[in-house]
Amino acid sequence: MIELLLCSMVTILPDYLFRRYVQGKRVGHEITFYSVWFELRWGIITCLLLTITLITLIFYYHPSTTSVTAVFRTVTILPEIGGRVEEVYVTDNETVEAGAPLFRLDSSKQQAAVDAAQTQIAEVDAQLAVAEKELAGADGQVTQAQGAYKQALDELNTKQELLNRDASTVSQREVERLQTVVDTREGGVASAIANRQSVETKINTLLPAQKKSAEAALAQAQVELDKTLVVAGVSGVVQQFTLRPGDVVNPLLRPAGILVPSEAGRKALIAGFGQIEAQVLKVGMIGEAACIGKPFTIIPLVITRIQPVIAAGQIRPSDQLIDVQQTANPGTITVYMEPLFEGGLENIPPGSSCVANAYTSNHEKLASGEVTGLHAVFLHAIGAMGVVHAAILRVQALRLPVETLVLGGH
Repeated sequence: MIELLLCSMVTILPDYLFRRYVQGKRVGHEITFYSVWFELRWGIITCLLLTITLITLIFYYHPSTTSVTAVFRTVTILPEIGGRVEEVYVTDNETVEAGAPLFRLDSSKQQAAVDAAQTQIAEVDAQLAVAEKELAGADGQVTQAQGAYKQALDELNTKQELLNRDASTVSQREVERLQTVVDTREGGVASAIANRQSVETKINTLLPAQKKSAEAALAQAQVELDKTLVVAGVSGVVQQFTLRPGDVVNPLLRPAGILVPSEAGRKALIAGFGQIEAQVLKVGMIGEAACIGKPFTIIPLVITRIQPVIAAGQIRPSDQLIDVQQTANPGTITVYMEPLFEGGLENIPPGSSCVANAYTSNHEKLASGEVTGLHAVFLHAIGAMGVVHAAILRVQALRLPVETLVLGGH
């Protein structure tokens, strides 16, 4: 309607003025309700053609869509393990901070595993203390064995020297017996040293390894125990949360509730523009939106991301061949639009439906001086046409509450 009115100002109105004041035709005589088409045919045809052209240019260079939503994703409240609920700390529709406890499962089994691991660590510490005492005893045994060996060796050397001087004083049999004693005592020294090394290995290697294994078991048991306490991963509002002590929850089949993040749906709007506008939409384009959740308000936006693919063309491997006719309905180009100013989406309920415009700007091209002549005039005209689309959006913002509350019968 706005385009038709604008075009009539430069087509039908001049045509009427020419026929009325130049040709002298009078309203109600030559120009009547029945003769309007014949009398103003050139102005009407030109107006219609210009209106269609103007609408085409406006909607192409300044895309508009009603498929705009403040989409958001919820977080399912799920425990990592299944079990029976023992305590519930929050209620439905309660606001929680990240890390706040929500509920706790029965942890008797996990607590028993923690206690067993702690007991195992205590046993290893006790064995370590005993091994240190054993090391002291092994040191004494080594000293004792070395002394006995030295004593037997000295005695053997003495007898051997006496035998070499005078065979009558010491018998060969006596020397051989002492040699056997020395060999035995030497073996005792080796045994004592080996025993001491075994105790050292036990203290330095075996028991520390056992303690690390016990500590790892304790850490694993503690992790399993911590899983029984379910906390909020993000700040938000708890919804559909009806747990009671005694309920059984399962991470696969029975969730506990839903957590709606505080920032859900308040960072960006997601819009679906027509495929014909793929070459016009660019990151950085300025836009506007009007949401039914916040009537009589225009929200300045900027395009921050454009999805490079169209979801309607997606296919998945299956046991059936894909017929292209099944995907004949054209999809839309998904565009992410964020508020141009901080807090632009405040007080807009997540999930609100909106209408949005995106405006083509050729300011940089025109300011560079590279574009001149008719091309520059055309770009100026395209920029000026955005005002029409902006006015249409404001009319829609005024019309939405009336359509919803009055004409919609709600």
